Formats: sequence, C-alpha cells, structure tokens
Amino acid sequence: MNTATPSTTADAPTQRRLVIISGPAGVGKGTVEARMLQDHPEVWVSVSATTRAPRPGEVDGVNYHFMTDSDFVAMQERGGFLETAVVHGMARYGTPLQPVLDHLAQGVPTLLEIDIQGVRRVRERASELGLEILTVFIAPPSFDELVRRLAGRGTETAQQQERRLQTARVELAAEDEFDVVIVNDEVDRAAEQLWQLMAQEYDIK
Repeated sequence: MNTATPSTTADAPTQRRLVIISGPAGVGKGTVEARMLQDHPEVWVSVSATTRAPRPGEVDGVNYHFMTDSDFVAMQERGGFLETAVVHGMARYGTPLQPVLDHLAQGVPTLLEIDIQGVRRVRERASELGLEILTVFIAPPSFDELVRRLAGRGTETAQQQERRLQTARVELAAEDEFDVVIVNDEVDRAAEQLWQLMAQEYDIK
C-alpha cells in the first residue's frame, strides 16, 4: 500500500492500536521518529530491553532497559515480552509488554520501532493478547538512495554495507505486509505523515 492514510471503520476499537514502524536499515526510521518527537513529545516510544552491556553515554531506562541474561530469560518465560530476538547470536533484545499495555490503556499515543522480523513476531503475539496494531513501513525513495544513505553513514565497512544491502532487499520485499507505507524522501514530510497517522489513531485534534 503506497499511502499514508490508513483505512477506517465505522466502529472504532475501544483500545487504540499500537503503532509500529519498521523498514530497512539506513532508511531513516530513527530520524523520522526523532523529528516527530520534537514537535509531539506526548508520544510515548517503547524502550527495548537488552542483555548487552551499556555503551558509553547510554542510560538505563532511556536508551534501553539493561538486564542480565538470567533476568531476561525469566521475564520471557513469564510472558513479559511482546516480542524477543537474539541478535548476532549473542545479545537478547525484547519489547517489555506491560508498559505498552499500560500506555495504550491510558490512551497515550504509543509507538514501537522494531525490525521486520519483530513486526511478524508482534503480529503473532498480538492475536493471542487481543492487541490491535497498526504497522507502518518507512520506505526509501529508491533502492539507489538507500545505498547512498548507507554509504554516507561512514560507520561500516564495505563488507558490512553489502551484508546490510542484501538484508535490505529482502526487507523491501515485505512492504506489502504493512498497513501503511511512508516514503522518507524528506524527513519533515515523513515525520508529519507519521504524526497524522498517530493523531488519527488516537483522535488528537
């Protein structure tokens, strides 16, 4: 779907949908999100949990919830995560479930940014929980532009960039799985489109 306007129904759900954004590496998901939050700090963004060590400058509870491996596994076994993943065969990552449910119940505009595999896991878990979600795919203007953005970051080797591009080709093919597509050709415009989706979903005038 190549539109930034979700379908609506006559009977709106009593609980607002969790808005989830995803897309390929380098597309600028975090940049679009940060730009929207500058103007709309009332949006609550879910903070992931991880078992990796904090990096310099990272703050527990702000950047991530840093947990020991045993605490993470125990929480996972209790059903305390909306979704989890093991990244690079090492660190565990997950979306704590209760804060998401609490903010949705309070009617707070709630946003989750995860990778495409995470979106698929949330879909499976959401059906078990009776949780409504609105999935938003952040797309590049073109594949060539995505290549340029990845190269322009200057944080990865050529081999790492190529590996990410191979993954991006697969991720771009998942676009049709999403409810809404926003093309990030200009950050301010993409951020405004994301906000309009959230404002419509949470009935914000």
